[in-house]
Amino acid sequence: MKLKILMIDDHPSMIEGYKIILSYNDFGYEVETTSATDTKSAYEIITKTKRSNAFNVVFLDYSLPPYDAKNIQNGKDLALIIKKRMPKAKIVILTSHTESILLYDIIKNVEPAGVLVKSDFSAEELLSAFQEIMEGKIYHSQTVKQTIKELTSKKIYLDSFNRQIISLIAQGINTKSIPNHINMSISAIEKRKVTIREYFLIPKGNDEDIIREARRLGLI
Repeated sequence: MKLKILMIDDHPSMIEGYKIILSYNDFGYEVETTSATDTKSAYEIITKTKRSNAFNVVFLDYSLPPYDAKNIQNGKDLALIIKKRMPKAKIVILTSHTESILLYDIIKNVEPAGVLVKSDFSAEELLSAFQEIMEGKIYHSQTVKQTIKELTSKKIYLDSFNRQIISLIAQGINTKSIPNHINMSISAIEKRKVTIREYFLIPKGNDEDIIREARRLGLI
């Protein structure tokens, strides 16, 4: 079976490594790869391809340089474009990030076929994940499984807006500026910050306290 794979990573050596590993698959797949090393070239490949089934699988790094002209800040933004234009393509996100909020957001909003933390897997595990994904299964590497489990077991589950607010605060964005990033009024944001502080057991805490607790819990 011939598979067409799009690999997107700003480190060409990583792409070559993935290509070599997949070429050793024992599952009878003939792999044909197309590569992109930045969000702009990836966007052009995706949008200029007229066929929605142009690629069977997309391997996508999360940490990519932004393409501001198209409001693409990272691999997650690119993945959402891929889902719209190539809905049958299996998206596999590879990342060095281990923050639970980030990993949860990827899983919740992108719903990829696979999420793998780069430090988790060997060549053998990548091939195993590849096979499971091709069989229609969802694959999460060990760190992904563990961080999501901890997030829910500690009962500090936060909805997407609260997670965005925490992330924006961590980026140094003040409350008055947050509505520029998410569609929410300042009063609604303030109410959500009360909820966030309650989750973190710091009801009288400030933004620095929120950041400190989020970091302590590995959320950012």
